[in-house]
Amino acid sequence: MKNFLKKLVDFSNSWVGTFVIVFFIIFFVIQSFVIPSGSMKNTLLVGDFLFVKKYVYGIPTPMIPWLNQKILPDFNHNGHLFEGERPKRGDIVIFLYPKNTKIHYVKRNVAVFGDEVLYTKEGLWVAFGEENPYLHDSSKTLNYKGKTFYYEPYAKKHPGVHYEDTTIDAFSQLILLFNNGQKIGMEPTYLENGEEAFYYAPKEDEFFMMGDNRNNSEDSRFWGVANYQHIIGTPWVVYFSWDSDYKIRWDRIGKSIKSLEQKTITQRDLKDN
Repeated sequence: MKNFLKKLVDFSNSWVGTFVIVFFIIFFVIQSFVIPSGSMKNTLLVGDFLFVKKYVYGIPTPMIPWLNQKILPDFNHNGHLFEGERPKRGDIVIFLYPKNTKIHYVKRNVAVFGDEVLYTKEGLWVAFGEENPYLHDSSKTLNYKGKTFYYEPYAKKHPGVHYEDTTIDAFSQLILLFNNGQKIGMEPTYLENGEEAFYYAPKEDEFFMMGDNRNNSEDSRFWGVANYQHIIGTPWVVYFSWDSDYKIRWDRIGKSIKSLEQKTITQRDLKDN
């Protein structure tokens, strides 16, 4: 046993051993990711450098970093070497952009199989399947085809969710794109009061992803759902962060995503009080 441990230590101290260990970690455990846009503001900020846990939803088929070239075949035909749990409602997820799998996206999962989604000029509404962990997190509801939809149920537990004032909001963008004959990720419909809306019901292993910055996010409303085969992992910790002026955000470094969301909740409560 001593000889084996000594050989293992010697191997890990060698150049080859170091490369093997580093690539094992990158392929199967954690990977670096940088937030490129403001779609997840105020939860994640542009200039946040994250470590991503790659084993939460199973082990994705290993790819060469930066090149995004698979080094093994997709044996299970689901993008994963080993299957695992599926993303839950409210999870922040790193995934491959379905229209260009060389690009990584980060969004929040707002609906799973069994749920139904409506998007109106007011914003997001979700009718949950049998299990509804957000039942008491929305006081505003509407009925559509005999089901109860809850307005923005994620905003209470995930206070980064907001509707930023923009020249043209996301709902108006959807209307324009659809009227111009462009394909979008939701089906047009009408509410009982005659108002226009957009609807989608995720199928099995489909996840409806949206940015917390609702009016500034290109997400499932526009291009459709992310399938399980696209799922990579979930953000874990911010290891570095700077703003557009390259000033370091010391208060974010070393913080887990969960702790940053909790901090936002505390700040909001203090403001409300």
